[in-house]
Amino acid sequence: MPVAIIGGGFSGAAVAWHLLRLRPELSHIVIVEPRAEIGRGLAYGAADPSHRINVPAARMSLIPDEPNHFDDWLIASGHLDADPAAHLADGRNFPARAVFGAYVNAEIAKLGERIRHVAAFAEDVTATPEGYTIRCSNGETVHAGIVVLAVCHVPPSAPTLLEAALGGDPRFIANPWAPGVLDAIARDARVLIVGSGLTMADIVASLDRNGHRGEIVAVSRRGLRSRGHPAVPSEPYGDFATEPARTVRALVRRVRATVREAARKGKSWHGVLDQVRWQGPTIWGALPLRERRRLLRHLRPFWDVHRFRIAPQIEEALDRRAADGRFTLRTASLRGFAKEGDRIAVTLRDRRTGVSDTSAFDAVVLATGPAHGRAFSDNPLLGALEAAGLARPDPLRLGIEVDQASRAIGADGEAREDLFVAGPLARGTFGELMGLPDVTNHAIRVATSVAELLRTNASRLVTDKS
Repeated sequence: MPVAIIGGGFSGAAVAWHLLRLRPELSHIVIVEPRAEIGRGLAYGAADPSHRINVPAARMSLIPDEPNHFDDWLIASGHLDADPAAHLADGRNFPARAVFGAYVNAEIAKLGERIRHVAAFAEDVTATPEGYTIRCSNGETVHAGIVVLAVCHVPPSAPTLLEAALGGDPRFIANPWAPGVLDAIARDARVLIVGSGLTMADIVASLDRNGHRGEIVAVSRRGLRSRGHPAVPSEPYGDFATEPARTVRALVRRVRATVREAARKGKSWHGVLDQVRWQGPTIWGALPLRERRRLLRHLRPFWDVHRFRIAPQIEEALDRRAADGRFTLRTASLRGFAKEGDRIAVTLRDRRTGVSDTSAFDAVVLATGPAHGRAFSDNPLLGALEAAGLARPDPLRLGIEVDQASRAIGADGEAREDLFVAGPLARGTFGELMGLPDVTNHAIRVATSVAELLRTNASRLVTDKS
């Protein structure tokens, strides 16, 4: 096979779709993906209808040149009519994430037999003189000249204190994405959510849809909640790419000054942060490694809550529950857990006052987000690639180390010409690779590089034969 893609979530599907567009002569591409459908992955495979896309449908598309491609499909397919709550009065559409997954799968299905789906896990990848051999969990072996790693996020990793006290207890939900796990929470249960970002918001939305009436307390070290979208759509504003900042301090000063400037012109901060995102690769590339570490350590939580905004429907649920006293966000750290009969006693230390208090909960749910730092230790495939010297973690432990062409860097420090990485696990090199527009553009760059490598290799074959 010329190309095999390991991982059939959005990143893998996008690489395949664009590669076949660039190289129409390819008979097929292999995608190794254990899920039944290509294009859904973890993000867009959730069956819960309350989990909605976090940006308007008009800004989500498999084809950046056609920004309304998904929005048009959404209307034509009837999915919007089936979910009136997805349509807002201002014209924006925020459907369930599973609907976007259906859209991507439908586009992949149009490719027919040009996509060969191996429904299994990739367990090992071995380099050969001709390329790579992929050993799959179903016993199948795939041979490919070029491999693209598009593996998914690593599930959340529980804090040591929490895992030691509650590991294995059914009242502790370590993976909120597991199907049906939140359904077991009683309607009147008092729930503690560890984490306050997008995952927390999704959990609250799910419980709310299930008719949950009890109190929900979310806790995080900084007590930050994901922001919503502006009332009026805003265009990117500012310039951070011209003579980009070389230190985090200079970058923060520049962003704050631009926010103040935008406010004087009647513009919201949203446009400024959008510009930071669009110019993110340039900004990230200009920062030395030590400054990148400083940014992650001090600013990442603030960036996440402003950059990754929640859908208006989910924001409304949070605001409504907060107003009636059924949702509280605390700035605190976990200090202790104890099982007391049917309940769990949790001790929290307030980060502002230093005062500790203990209260009882019926369930504890982990919402700390993907454990990027454990990608190689928790993913057997990545562990095997590291052991074979084919790939290694990036210096910031955000995922896989790659070069500017998104080629995996091996143990020898050299990039492998025919082993690419697509998706969020390449963010250590490129910075912002979590939002769908960024992931789409990155997938296109990877597909373009693979297409060029195929063209070069074909030329070499012709030259060798002549």
